Amino acid sequence: MFATLRIPRNPLLRLFILFSALWLAACEPIPGGGAGPSLGAGEAVPVALLVPSGSGETNDEFLATSLRQAAELAISDLNGVKIDLRIYNTGAQPAQAAAMATKAVDEGAKIILGPVYSGSANAAAVAVADRGVSVLAFSNNTDIAGGNLFVLGPTFPNTANRMASFAVSQGKRRILVVSEQTLAGQVGASAIKTAVGRFGGSVAGEVSFPYSQTDVVNAVPQIASRVKAGGVDALFITSDAGGALPLLAQMLPEQGVNPAVTKFIGLTRWDTPPAAMALPGLQGGWFALPDPNLNERFSARYQTAYGSAPHPIAGLAYDGIAAIGALVKSRNPDPLGRAALTQPSGFVGVNGIFRLRPDGTNERGLAVAEIRDGRVVVIDAAPRSFGGFGF
Repeated sequence: MFATLRIPRNPLLRLFILFSALWLAACEPIPGGGAGPSLGAGEAVPVALLVPSGSGETNDEFLATSLRQAAELAISDLNGVKIDLRIYNTGAQPAQAAAMATKAVDEGAKIILGPVYSGSANAAAVAVADRGVSVLAFSNNTDIAGGNLFVLGPTFPNTANRMASFAVSQGKRRILVVSEQTLAGQVGASAIKTAVGRFGGSVAGEVSFPYSQTDVVNAVPQIASRVKAGGVDALFITSDAGGALPLLAQMLPEQGVNPAVTKFIGLTRWDTPPAAMALPGLQGGWFALPDPNLNERFSARYQTAYGSAPHPIAGLAYDGIAAIGALVKSRNPDPLGRAALTQPSGFVGVNGIFRLRPDGTNERGLAVAEIRDGRVVVIDAAPRSFGGFGF
């Protein structure tokens, strides 16, 4: 079942595509000021939620509903903070996202959550950049971050930093980077190389290949040859289970690459779909994931409240509301200003701790997991605070 390189249909597998499909769509963000909009004492905070409803895509409708319901669940958990949640449909068009962002601010929104896709997020932020309103987008595209635009999605640099730091600490210092020649693959490879150098490792080389089954098959002997030549402690792979990863995990051991000696490390999650964890080549492999205890608790609560499982990125809407609630409750005189949003202590959401950085990117506390006998085993727990952790 893993022999064919394909575009995934399952919503879990589409997560990688959802986050990376629009890397090229962004413009330069406009620098934003430091002060946020003023809030009335004791009044409900108007928050705009921009969702991709109206695009004509079934998955976008599911995503829009899931984001709204996750935000509503977060609001119900706030203690002493009132949120006036207002929903705006952006479809899949940046122009509509810009129009909805402008409409939301005209109607009193003090902060914007969403949109999802990077082109729409960028357009929305640019449209309200001179209004003193921040946009917390559900994208993970760090190229659009900056000014009044913050990205909440899990980013390649954050995951690469977590995994490179852990690998080096475990003696896996010489890293061979394996990537596909897609934009996401190139961005991922760049993040890996930067992270390896930051944490005292060395890049033992890089093997990249076009995004096709034939090219993956042809690349395997080259990767194996480089490993057998020596000086490689680990392979850091950008591919996911919906792309080249299954072929690599199957064929590299057949070519003499022993995962017990040369550690396989993932930039993406390797536990979706669960069948991927049965691949012999991934046994003993490492990847990062959000705090599983908090994430599973959220999924269970969502299922109980709404009768269905949440979309894989629905938790980002919960995190956004949780952050806004914490800031408003803090009694900071400028709770939605840049200094408050980027406070070093960060926030706690359903994916664990996270904080927004001044450059508009984010840092999330991630756990490190290992696949053992087809199961996920956390071998380094997600941090519960940012003390002594991170950049």
